[in-house]
Amino acid sequence: MMTAGESEAGVGSEEKNISFIISQLREITGIHDNRLLQKALRVSNRDINQAVSFLTDESAREPSYNAIANEPDNELSRATANQTRRSVIDLANNEKADLQKAIALSLRESEKLQEEAEVAGENLEANQVGETNTTESKVGLKRKRCEVWGDSPNPHDRKREDNWPVGLKNVGNTCWFSAVIQSLFQLPKFRQLVLNYTVPKNPHENCRSHAEQRNLAFMQELRCLFALMVASMRKYIDPSNAVDLLKDAFRSSEAQQDVSEFTHKLLDWLEDAFQMAANTKNSSKKSQNPMVELFYGTFLAEGIHDGKMFSNIETFGQYPLQVNGFDDLHQCLEGAMVVGEIETLQSDQSVTSGQENWFTKLPPVLTFELSRFEFNQSLGRPEKIHKRLEFPHIIYLDRYLHKNKELTRSRREEVKRLKEQSTVLQQRLERYMHYGSGPERYPLTDMLQYVWEFTKTKPSSVSPTQDVVGTPPPRSQPNTNSASAMQISSSELPIAKMPETPSPLNTPQAQHAAVHKPFTQSRPPMEMPAHPAPRHITAEELMFFENCLQRWRAEVEQDIADLKDSITQITQSIDQMYMDSSMCQVPYRLHAVLVHEGQASAGHYWAYTFDHSQNMWLKYNDVSVAESSWEELQRDSYGGSRNASAYCLMYINDNIPQLIAEGTDAETGQILEAIHTLPPELRQYVCEDNQHFMQELEEWNEEQVRKIPQKELVPAAEVQEPAVTLAEEQTVACQQNTCSASAKHAILVKEQTAQAIEKAATSYENAGAEAALKEAFHEEYSRLFDLAKDKPTPQNDPRLQHVLVYFFQNKASKRVIERTLLEQFADKNLSYDERSISIMKVAQSKLKLIGPSDMDMQEYKEWHEDYSLFRKVSVYLLTGLECYQNGKCRESLTYLVHAYHSNLKLLKNGKNRGIDETLIAYYRRKCLLELNACAADLFESGDENNVAEGLSIMNELVIPCMHLIVTNELSKEDLAAVEMMRNHWCSYLGEDMDSQLQEKLTEFLPRLLDCSAEVRILREPPKIRPNSPHDLCNRFAAVMESIHSTSPVTVK
Repeated sequence: MMTAGESEAGVGSEEKNISFIISQLREITGIHDNRLLQKALRVSNRDINQAVSFLTDESAREPSYNAIANEPDNELSRATANQTRRSVIDLANNEKADLQKAIALSLRESEKLQEEAEVAGENLEANQVGETNTTESKVGLKRKRCEVWGDSPNPHDRKREDNWPVGLKNVGNTCWFSAVIQSLFQLPKFRQLVLNYTVPKNPHENCRSHAEQRNLAFMQELRCLFALMVASMRKYIDPSNAVDLLKDAFRSSEAQQDVSEFTHKLLDWLEDAFQMAANTKNSSKKSQNPMVELFYGTFLAEGIHDGKMFSNIETFGQYPLQVNGFDDLHQCLEGAMVVGEIETLQSDQSVTSGQENWFTKLPPVLTFELSRFEFNQSLGRPEKIHKRLEFPHIIYLDRYLHKNKELTRSRREEVKRLKEQSTVLQQRLERYMHYGSGPERYPLTDMLQYVWEFTKTKPSSVSPTQDVVGTPPPRSQPNTNSASAMQISSSELPIAKMPETPSPLNTPQAQHAAVHKPFTQSRPPMEMPAHPAPRHITAEELMFFENCLQRWRAEVEQDIADLKDSITQITQSIDQMYMDSSMCQVPYRLHAVLVHEGQASAGHYWAYTFDHSQNMWLKYNDVSVAESSWEELQRDSYGGSRNASAYCLMYINDNIPQLIAEGTDAETGQILEAIHTLPPELRQYVCEDNQHFMQELEEWNEEQVRKIPQKELVPAAEVQEPAVTLAEEQTVACQQNTCSASAKHAILVKEQTAQAIEKAATSYENAGAEAALKEAFHEEYSRLFDLAKDKPTPQNDPRLQHVLVYFFQNKASKRVIERTLLEQFADKNLSYDERSISIMKVAQSKLKLIGPSDMDMQEYKEWHEDYSLFRKVSVYLLTGLECYQNGKCRESLTYLVHAYHSNLKLLKNGKNRGIDETLIAYYRRKCLLELNACAADLFESGDENNVAEGLSIMNELVIPCMHLIVTNELSKEDLAAVEMMRNHWCSYLGEDMDSQLQEKLTEFLPRLLDCSAEVRILREPPKIRPNSPHDLCNRFAAVMESIHSTSPVTVK
C-alpha cells in the first residue's frame, strides 16, 4: 500500500491516519488551529462529516480559541500547511463535497432500487464480498442485466452497433462511477493490466483481512465488467455488482472519511489486489506494483519555514490544483509549485518563508484534480467555482522537473522581470487611454482631436441663447413658470438676429430657415455653428493652436503605439520562454476530461476520452457514447459560461507509446479482435453472456411474430401451384394498405375534384366520360402545378390546400403524382350524379391497369405517409399555439413538443417536407420557461400539495421535454433556456429551507441536471379531428396572424 511518502522521519500508521484527517479538515474548513482540529476529531470519533459540522458551528468553539489571536497570516498558514502536509497527496481532492453527496445519494438510490426489485419479486443474485473464487464470481455476474428500471423492453434497442464503444448503465445516480471507469478503461495499458490480472491461488487463505477479500472481489468484478465492455453484444453494461461492493465499503466506518475519494479508493483497492498477487507468486522478493508504476509519481518539497530549511520527498497520485486566481493550466501549476516568499514579524525579526515543489518522477498517467469546490463558512456548505480555466491538448512539463531546477529558476526570474516591465508599461498606457483628473476619463488622443476641432470651428459672435430666449426679462419680474417657457409655439418665436457682416446665407431661403423651433426641430439655426465654437480667435492664434495640437496628437499616438508594441513583445517573450527544444522534451497528451455540471450539492458527471485508434474524441455519458470534437470539449470543460466545467484532467506521457498500444498477436504482430484479447476464462464468460442476449433477441422476435395474425396454412399438396397466387394476394394486400393514406387524401379534396368534374361537363355531354376524365385530369393537374409555385408565407401555406401541391414542391416522381390524381377521380365518395359516377368508374378501371411493375408502391406509400405527417404537424402546431394564447401552457407544450419532433423526421427528407422549426422551437421554449417558473413558485410556497404539484409539472412535462431537447442538436437559444431553468433550481441550494423540502430538492435535482438518468416518455396529445383543406388553411392564417397580436384567437 502506498500510504506513506519517502520522508526522512517515519511515523506509525495510526498517526499518519490522524494527520491525514486533520489535513482534510484544514483544507475543507480553512481552520488551522491544531488544538481545535484535534478536539473536533475526538468529539466526532474520527467521522469527517461530523467534524466539519462541529467546526462550522461557532457555538462549539471554546473562548480560548480566539480566532483573531491564534489565526496566523493566510499566506503563512498555507506555507505551514504545505510543510505539515502528509507525505502522500490523495488521488481525490478533499474539497469535493458534491462528489461526496452524489455518491451518498447514489448509494441510497441503489438501496431503494434493490428494495423495489425485491418487492416486485425480482430475484437477483448478489455477489458476496468474501466470494473471491473465479467461478463463484462469474456465477454472481450471470444475472439478467435489464431487470432494473430504465431499460427498453425491446432488446434490439440495447444491441451494440458493430464495434462502437459500450456505455455504462446509471443504476441510481452513479454517473461519477461511469465517468471514472470509462476514462480508465479507454486507456489500453490499464485495461490490459486489469484483464490479464491473475487471481491468487487459495484466496481465502492468502487474504489476511476482510479488506483484502473485498479488494480481490472488486478486482474480479472489474475484470468481468471490462471484459463485457470489450466484447459484449450489448449497447451498454450494467455495473451493479461493482457498485454493490462499493456500497458495502462506503457503509463501513473505514470509508466514512473517504466517501468523496472514489478515484483514490478505486486505485487503492487495485493496488492492494496487484500487491497480493505479487506476494503470492514470490513472497521473498518485493516486485514493482503496476498500479503504482502507472499512476504514482514523486516530487521534492523544499524551502524555508521559520528560518529553518526543509526538504522532503513526497508521493502523489492525483495532483491537486487550485482554480481561483488562474486562467490556464500552466498558471495553476506555477501557483502549486511555487509558494511565494513572505515577510513575517516574529520577535522583532524578519523571517522569510517559502516553498518550491519539483517533480522528481512523473507517472506515465498524470492526473490533475481541479479544485472547483470551496467551503463557504458563513453558509456552512460547499460552493462550486465556475471560473473559466483553459488547458492545452499537449502540455510540456520540463519546467517543473527537478533536473531542470536551475534553468527554470533563471527563466522564472526572467518572466518575473518581464511581467514587472509589462505592468509598468500597462500603467503608462492606461494613463494615455484614461486621461483626466476627474471621475470621467477619456483617451488623450480623442481629447486633443476634440480641442483641434473646436479651434477650427468658424467663430461666431452670437450668444448660444440669443435666438432662443431673445431679450431677457427685467430682474424685478422673474419667470415663475419655467415649464411653460419651454413650450413656445412657432408663432411666438422671434426672428433670429442676422449677423451684420455679409453672409452667403443671407438669402430668402436662409431667412426662411432662420425661424427655428429649438425643442421640436433637431436642425440648429443655419447661422449658428453645428458645434460649439470659440467666440473670438485670430488667424495667428488658430495657426498656433493647430500646429501645437497636431504635433501633440502625433506624439501621443506614437507613444501609445510604442507602448503597445513593447507590451506585445514582452507578452510574446513570456509565451516563448519555455518553448525552446530544451524545455519541450517531456510532452503529455490529454487523454480524458471528467466534467461536472451543476452545483456543489448536486450535479451530473460525464467523460470525454480520446480514442487513439479512431483519432477522435468520444463523449461517455452513462449509456450514451457519442462522437465529439475538441470544440465541444472546450465548451463543456473550460467553464465560465455555463454550469459545466472540468474537475479532472488525465494526461499520458506522449513518449511512451505502449500506453495506447492495443493487444497484438505474438507471432504475426497484427492487432487482435476484441474477443481474442481476453483471457480464456473471461472470453468464455463474455460468450455465455452474449448467448443469453442472443436468446433474448430470439425470444423477442418470436413473441412479435406470435402477435401478428397468422393466415390459414395451405395444404401441402397445394403448395406448388398457389405459390404465384399467394404472391399476387400479398401484392394486392400491400396496395390496399398503401392506398389507405392516399384514399384519405382523396376524401379531403373531394370538393376540389368535384369542381374539376363540373368544369368538364361540356366534354362529358359531347364526347363521353373518358374524354371528360381526360379534360378534368389535365385541368386539375395544371391548376395544382400553378398553385405549387406559390411559396409558403407566415400567413399562408399552399401545401395545406392539396396533397399534390406538397408533392410538386418536393419533386415527387411523375408516376406518384399521376396515380394520386387518378385515385382522387376514382374516389367512391364522388357519386353525386350520373356524370360523376361515370367518370369515377372510368378512373377506377384505369387505376386497375397499373400493376406492380408500373409503380413502386413502397415509394407511393412513403410519400402519402409524409403528407399525413405534415398535416399532423401543422394541426399540432396550430393547436399548441391556440392553447398557449389561451394560457394553457401544459396542453400547449405537449402539442408543440410532438410537432417539433415529428417535424424533424420530415426535414430529414428535405427542407420543404416540413415546417420551419424555429417557430415551433420558439413557443416550445416559452412554454417550458413559463411552466418552470410556475413549478418553482409552487415549490417555493412550501405547501405540501403545491410542492407535489410543482414537482409533478417538472417530472411529467418539463424534464421529458428537456431530455428530448438535449438529445438533439442544441441551438443557442435552447441551450440558454435549459441553463436558465437548471440555474433557477440550483439557486435553491443556497437558501435555508425545511429539511423535508431540502430532501425533495436533493432527490429531484439529479433528474433535472441529468435528463438521461431517468428517461420519461412524454404522453401523446389528444387526437384531433382532421380539418378539410379549406378549414385548415383558414385556421392557419388566423392563428399565424394572431400570434403577432396580444389577443388570443379561437377558430371554429
